[in-house]
Amino acid sequence: MKAGVLKLRIYLQFVVSRLFGTGVDTLVLWICSDFIFHSYFGTYILSPIISFEFAVLSNFMCSYFWIWKSRIGRRSTRDFIIRFFVFNLSSGAGFLMKMVFLLIFQKIFKWDVIYCNLAALLISGLFNYLVADMLVFKSRKQVKVGSLGGNENC
Repeated sequence: MKAGVLKLRIYLQFVVSRLFGTGVDTLVLWICSDFIFHSYFGTYILSPIISFEFAVLSNFMCSYFWIWKSRIGRRSTRDFIIRFFVFNLSSGAGFLMKMVFLLIFQKIFKWDVIYCNLAALLISGLFNYLVADMLVFKSRKQVKVGSLGGNENC
């Protein structure tokens, strides 16, 4: 498959998985902000943190088992945990970006937390794609080992 077509396929899969993750994020945010927490801190700080972690888990599962599955050489519990840890850390940077914009939108437009969150996700999404593609699931070029001067015993 040509590199450009492959990149487009991966990006489209990323968008689909993140739409699913956005649904998870929004559902958990709605549950937390409407039924569990009733203070500003609970609604605009704690609820987005909780919903973010649920979305990170769903996004990672889609990334690991669907989007970048061909870039994972040998699946193991250790590989899964290490990649999830790095994915979670890199997603944390995207989360901080999302939170800054969420709070900016809330202050400027006085929108509900759900709308602020969706607008902020649009901004942080591109950052998250680039980090996942270039860091967490980076392509590892495989080197073919050929004959070394005709000596097959090496």
